[in-house]
Parts: sequence; structure tokens; C-alpha cells
Amino acid sequence: MSQKKSEDIRAEVRKRYGEIASGRSGCCGSSSCCSSTPSTGAEASARIGYSSEEMQAAPEGSNLGLGCGNPQAIAALKEGEVVVDLGSGAGFDSFLAARKVGPSGRVIGIDMTPEMLAKARENARRGGYSNVEFRLGEIEHLPMADQSADAIISNCVINLSPDKRQVFREAWRVLKPGGRLAISDVVATRELPDAVKVDLEAYAGCVAGAALASDVEALLLESGFTGVKVQIQQASREAIKDWFPGSGVENYVASAIIEAKKGE
Repeated sequence: MSQKKSEDIRAEVRKRYGEIASGRSGCCGSSSCCSSTPSTGAEASARIGYSSEEMQAAPEGSNLGLGCGNPQAIAALKEGEVVVDLGSGAGFDSFLAARKVGPSGRVIGIDMTPEMLAKARENARRGGYSNVEFRLGEIEHLPMADQSADAIISNCVINLSPDKRQVFREAWRVLKPGGRLAISDVVATRELPDAVKVDLEAYAGCVAGAALASDVEALLLESGFTGVKVQIQQASREAIKDWFPGSGVENYVASAIIEAKKGE
């Protein structure tokens, strides 16, 4: 992919999610992977695996209904761990992770959208979360030291990156030996039509940038990860059908649970 194309994609994604954070847009445009109101946001989160207790525990305004799964369910977070949340948005998953790692642990959310970062920091302040911080940065260039995290989580964000190879290389760099990756993301189950691949709205809507599941597995292995698992969630296609109604994208993409480890 050309440098200009990559920058165009980043600019579109940053613009769309900045509008969501500031309330200037009902999520990702006219049709998208996110919900348009707080009530449907809660409904969407319930459909992808969040419990009512989890949704009620996080600060109000942190759950924007932008996910495609629940990485908490697979991360097996422990007291005292350092967790990095890639594309942390308004902080929903970061706050849930903070409850699991406790006061002796730390959660660091990374997001490239200043408006989202401001919203997440305000949510942390209002919720009294002293073990969570949010940093401005791109997931391809993490503002983190080498071997500084026990676990990396992410929810429906890596598909938005035009350079997934670099995202996984950075994740490997930041993880401690024995660290793990626990991701919910959208992957392609067959080649997307060319018209979809070049549609920036479909890219910001979590569809056009979806890599083939086999490519995701190959990139993780190439980056040095072991124990790689990419599990397609076929039931997710029903929810995906609502993202771009009538387009048939649900025949090409699905949510997946993605797990990998960094060797000791």
C-alpha cells in the first residue's frame, strides 16, 4: 500500500472517530460497526459478549458501542499485571481491565485521536481510576518501552490499520517474554470486492481493512508469536449485517477471537 493511501486511511479514521468522541457524528458515518445511541450501544455490547455488570461498572460515557467482541473474556488478566489497550477510544475496555489488575497493576490505553483521548482521560478522572493512563499514539508506533507489558488487548481496531505487520511487530516488542495478545477484531473470510477495498467509509466502518484470517495468522507468526489462534465467530455475521445494510458485507467478514503468545 502506498504511503499516500495509508495516510488517507489514517486521516479518515481519525476524523470519523474524532467526530464520534465529540458528539458530531452518530458513530462511523451513515452505516458502521458501531451504534448510534447510548441505548443501542448497550444492546450492541450485550450482543458481543459483555455482561450487564461489566457495562454498569465502567464510567458513564466510556462505552460507545464500538467493539466487535469482548477481549476481557479471553485475556485472563491477573492482579498486578501491566496491560496495554490498543485503540482504547473512550476507555471502556481499559477501565474493565483496570478492575482485574487491581491497584498494584496498570492499564495504558493508546489512541491516535485527540478527542477520544480527552474523553477517556475525563472518564478516568470522574471514575477515580488511578491505575489507568491514556497516551496519544499510533498502534504502529507504540509510545511504550520494550518488554514493558504483560498483556495487550484490542477491540475492533487493528482492522483499521493500513500496516498490520507493523502493529504486530510493535506488540511483540512491547510484550515481556511470556506475554500474551488477546484481541477481538474483524477479519475477512474471503476476498473483499475491489469496490469495498477502496471505500474509505467502509474502511472507517471496520470492513474494508479486514485482513484474511489466514493472513492475520501468518503475520503473527512472522512477528515471532507462538500459540496463534484465530477463531471465527460465525454468529457475528448477524450483527455485521446491520453495519452497511443491504451491502452483503456479512458474507465477507466476521468477528474473530485472536490469541497469541510471546515466547519466554
